[in-house]
Amino acid sequence: MTAKELPIWPFRQTILDTVFKHPITVIIGETGSGKTTQIAQMLDKAYCAREGCIGVTQPRRVAALTVARRVAEEMRCEVGQEVGYRVRFEERTSRRTRIVYLTDGTLLREMLDDPELSAYSVIVLDEAHERSLNTDVLFGVLKSLVKTRQKPLKLILTSATLDSAKFSAYFDGCPVLNIPGRQYEVQIVHSQGNHENDYLAAAVDTALDIHLHQPPGDILVFLTGQAEIDKAVKQLSEAIAELPEDSCPDLLILPLYAAMPLELQARVFAPPPDGCRRLIMATNIAETSITVDGVVYVVDPGMVKQKSYTPATGMESLHVVPISRVQATQRAGRAGRVCNGKCYRLYTAQFFEREMSETTVPEIQRTNMLTAVLYLKSLPLDIDVLAFDYLDSPGSEALEDALRQLLILDALDRDGHITELGRRMAALPLEPSLARSLLAAADHDCLPETLTAAAMLSAETIFLGNRQGELSEQGRAALAELMKEGLGDHILMLRIFQAWERNSFSSKWCKDMGLDVRGMHFAREVRKQLADLGSCKSQARGGLCLAGVDALRRALLVGFANRLARRMPRHNGYKTLNERATLAQLHPATARIAADEDGLMPEFVIYYALFATAKVFLSKVCPMDSEWVEDILPKLRNIDVERLSGGMTTKKAAKRAAVVGDLSEKQVVKNVPVANARKNDLAAVDAARQRYLARKSDKKK
Repeated sequence: MTAKELPIWPFRQTILDTVFKHPITVIIGETGSGKTTQIAQMLDKAYCAREGCIGVTQPRRVAALTVARRVAEEMRCEVGQEVGYRVRFEERTSRRTRIVYLTDGTLLREMLDDPELSAYSVIVLDEAHERSLNTDVLFGVLKSLVKTRQKPLKLILTSATLDSAKFSAYFDGCPVLNIPGRQYEVQIVHSQGNHENDYLAAAVDTALDIHLHQPPGDILVFLTGQAEIDKAVKQLSEAIAELPEDSCPDLLILPLYAAMPLELQARVFAPPPDGCRRLIMATNIAETSITVDGVVYVVDPGMVKQKSYTPATGMESLHVVPISRVQATQRAGRAGRVCNGKCYRLYTAQFFEREMSETTVPEIQRTNMLTAVLYLKSLPLDIDVLAFDYLDSPGSEALEDALRQLLILDALDRDGHITELGRRMAALPLEPSLARSLLAAADHDCLPETLTAAAMLSAETIFLGNRQGELSEQGRAALAELMKEGLGDHILMLRIFQAWERNSFSSKWCKDMGLDVRGMHFAREVRKQLADLGSCKSQARGGLCLAGVDALRRALLVGFANRLARRMPRHNGYKTLNERATLAQLHPATARIAADEDGLMPEFVIYYALFATAKVFLSKVCPMDSEWVEDILPKLRNIDVERLSGGMTTKKAAKRAAVVGDLSEKQVVKNVPVANARKNDLAAVDAARQRYLARKSDKKK
């Protein structure tokens, strides 16, 4: 389909006129209208790129890369020339680049170096309805920047499904353009019963039934994650194999998820052989971020895997939950791109109307705000994160939790001001705990090793499936040798990378060890880019002595001081040391950790994640020596959140100040012994603990 055949084409002049007249424009274009690929090209042809690049954000890395390639093909240029992309740890642009596709997180990071975004004349926030955390932060930051930047900046928000009145009101009454989308009708077919508990089997059965009994056209099935997709592909393949010979037409089954290697993703977009139908099993990245031409049938189980975060406990939960009606509409729209299509919803019409929420809860209201608050504090805009102009506020509890964590990581001082360490942390393309570990590594003379650990932890996947279940006996023995120190996941990851390096970065070695080749190469590239930032120019040492391992662990302790857990006195359960202590177990996939002669695990560990499924688990764990933790514990005590969050700038603190102002000097003095009593209590606890450790030491002797 050419650009002139897309629904957006007749509206190009209206779009340009509106954008030129107004600083902010909202464009609602239905699925298939061409907004993602065409708006930037329209602006480019109207010479908008003369004053700076046209930046188009995407919520996902894979979408930024895919759309950049598509637009470069339409403009008959190579990616990196007139059209390029920027994502974390990867960039293809040049001085000729006029249109840049980038993730919303990448644009937010660019503001740390250039708060005015002087390289851009237009910013397009695409797929705004997905309400990713970074996009929501950009809403507030760019809304302010449009008003204050001396050189005009145009902001455009695009989506297929958006609450136009809400967004227009938030952006000071900006105009809203509605672009018709689908050229073809989509018939919605609801099931007679809901399949919440057996949606995977129902999706497989429905897809097979479509293939056997419906006219030609590709099938798109939505599932919740990689493991589920792999299971469905296996079930469908087995079902087809059991059918009588020649009773089933040719079917090409293709998985699609974000962690898939690019060369395998490319197979999804390639046309199938003649007479062969494609069946794509995808996560929700196929709702909006990626368009697969040729889809006529959509199977929608109505479920999605959603992450939520509890600030008080620091615990993440990953649950399969019903999608929103907005998401259901997005999914159905995928069926009407090339001809009349059908969407098979594996839930009733009553469930759609009464049980599904209208919109998805924004990520900003269900995620850890640590990274976002660090970025906001690092911007030279004097931002009060509690009073920031959010479209939907994340809530004071989530923001105070982030401020508390940043204080523990030395990114903020006691008054909530960004420190020099905090600015350096924000400048690194890593989540704050890893960034802090990397900065601490220089003090502990273990920077090369910490670079490796940080890179390995940044990869989405290192191990394929069950860590040891699918390994040969030789592979299990090799893995056991790498874990012989019994120092947990971080040290195992270091040893794996070093062993891979000794084996000349062999892909075969990775497969023999049950490692994900793509994940390992990604970690290697991340490590190289981190080292090239100037923090470290030396090469990693071939081996690492015990003292070096201890140095790495101490650097990790500094970075993960906000994720410490302490073993219970008489068993191997752990209790976290955050605001609200939470009982948790080591995840079964945790690398070997050596126990003492009584079978007890180390007293203290750091963890990469605390999450709940059927049980609460600590994931990616590294043990810490008790004497090291003694230096960290004072950071976790007596944190004044009101002072940290700005004190007089918050309503709560202002109210408290008014109350304190009414107190007499005598009343205020009376409060002092209470504070001292609290300190004495802590000292008594510490003294008791030291006595316990001394008795334990004597017992061992």
